[in-house]
Amino acid sequence: MSNIITTPVSRRTMLRRASQLGFMGAAAPLAINLAGAAEAAALGANDYRALVCIFLYGGNDHGNTLIPYDPINYNRYSGIRGQVGILQKYLSPLKTRTPQTLTDDIQYSFPPYAPRLKLLFESGKLATQLNVGPLITPLTLQQYKSSNRALYPLPPKLFSHNDQQSVWQALGSEGSTIGWGGRMGDLAMAGNGHALLTCISAAGNAVFVSGENALQYQISPSGAIAVKAIQGLPYGSPAISEALHQLITRPSEHKLENELAILARRSIEMEGVVNTALAKVDIKTSFDQLSGPNPLADQLKIVARLIGARKELGSKRQVFFVTLDGFDHHSGLSEKHVDLIKKLDEAMAAFYIATVELGMQREVTAFTASDFGRTLVNNGDGSDHGWGSHHFIMGGAVKGGRFYGTAPHVSVDTDDQVGQGRLLPSTSVDQYAATLAHWFGVPDHEMATVLPNIGNFSNRNIGFV
Repeated sequence: MSNIITTPVSRRTMLRRASQLGFMGAAAPLAINLAGAAEAAALGANDYRALVCIFLYGGNDHGNTLIPYDPINYNRYSGIRGQVGILQKYLSPLKTRTPQTLTDDIQYSFPPYAPRLKLLFESGKLATQLNVGPLITPLTLQQYKSSNRALYPLPPKLFSHNDQQSVWQALGSEGSTIGWGGRMGDLAMAGNGHALLTCISAAGNAVFVSGENALQYQISPSGAIAVKAIQGLPYGSPAISEALHQLITRPSEHKLENELAILARRSIEMEGVVNTALAKVDIKTSFDQLSGPNPLADQLKIVARLIGARKELGSKRQVFFVTLDGFDHHSGLSEKHVDLIKKLDEAMAAFYIATVELGMQREVTAFTASDFGRTLVNNGDGSDHGWGSHHFIMGGAVKGGRFYGTAPHVSVDTDDQVGQGRLLPSTSVDQYAATLAHWFGVPDHEMATVLPNIGNFSNRNIGFV
């Protein structure tokens, strides 16, 4: 029987956030939607640490990201995957740093088009978390099938893209306004020289880096996002530019207008601060990619530059968000997934090399996340929405060259499947996140503030970092 813990901070946080958004205007342009720093409980950090969430939008096909290699399990895989499986002749077994015995003595391979990730794994800089996904409480297959949802609750709207993206990032369904990265930012922002640079998205609006007080600062691959209305000479007139500047920054007796003016002034000020700091950072690591345009590499390059500017900006703790889109492969899996994994492989490797160049590899931990895994059963030339998946953690502080969690059976009818090879997660997002949060410096007594369901799980530190 499960003792499900609910945390009152969730309701309190939502009420405060709703009030805050109502006061600030949720429809404000994202380029100037930089919330003011409120009082926060600092982590008391004297060193620097950064977490980088690499979100793979669409639901990454884990079956072709981590592939069974040993003959028995590969044959099972091949028989289920059919035409979308990767031929064994292109695979090579991963060498763990220490001996590991996994479920059914399975051995794994990375896909042949991820040689850099393989090298990072085998050199101990990258680890793999097996079968992680959203859970409110631990579940067996029998409990999953139970009609008693009060005792055995499920994450909201399983297998739905928007909702599962939100559950991964915010531990709530679509419409959630605070992410667990943002909650960590709430605790860290008071210790940063510029509180607005605590939670940063290089990929547009993302709930992951939105906190109760620490709202996301959005940045482009080229630097700070300008308020375009006052850039250059609108209609060729400096007078119009100046009038627009005064219009969007002048104080007002109307509360909403005044808050927007404050945000505009901060945005304009931060543009200069950020770009001045970035101009002093010269990273020689190449982010140019062999596979063509790579938006993930572009995003990770600006993250590396911001980390390089940490002293200039007075940053001690930062949470970043970057993305790679296009993983919803209901068809064309064999071709489309190859290209995306190549981009992931190249971008993550370049980013790690850049952190080494900066001498910050032990202070920066990057990790992947995605809507969900996918079915092991093919639907023709693709796969359908799943649940649990496998993910990567990378950095100098990572205890790499090892698999964490429980390897699932290669099957469609064992008790760790919920149909068509959809994995029933054996590790929750909360446990995955708590391990990262612990490394980031979140104290145990604050962990339930960041991760409201963590009290339902006995293991709060998986140990991969």
